[in-house]
Amino acid sequence: MMANMFNVGRDCQVVLLWNGTKINMPIVTGFQSQQQTHQVNSTPLNSPPIFTDIENGWRGQFDVDRSSADLDSLIAAKEAAFWNAGTIGQGTIYQYITEKDGSTTTWEYAGCTVRLSDAGRWQSENKTSQRLEFNASTRTKIS
Repeated sequence: MMANMFNVGRDCQVVLLWNGTKINMPIVTGFQSQQQTHQVNSTPLNSPPIFTDIENGWRGQFDVDRSSADLDSLIAAKEAAFWNAGTIGQGTIYQYITEKDGSTTTWEYAGCTVRLSDAGRWQSENKTSQRLEFNASTRTKIS
């Protein structure tokens, strides 16, 4: 039997910390992240164009099958903190990837803001899925 030569979704786990507290998300069905850059270009009169990208954080999303009120409670607490005291919190996301050689790579997304872009569709005899989107200031390799 051949070993799998590439990563699959089961090789990834993600954890969200908000104000130092782990947010319970037992059924994460998807995770995606994208690097954000600010593109800068110059068009000199006497030479080819010059391009560069300036680092501008990360964004992404979690897809979760709802099994508790934890994400809803997080968003409600964020909203209350803002309206009651003007507090805007930030979190940290850890992504753990089991590599094909058996090692683990850990990425830390710091300075995160989150929003519940889909609180779920409630329908008879179907699961309720939610989507949490995030922006992060940086992504750092921890291990």
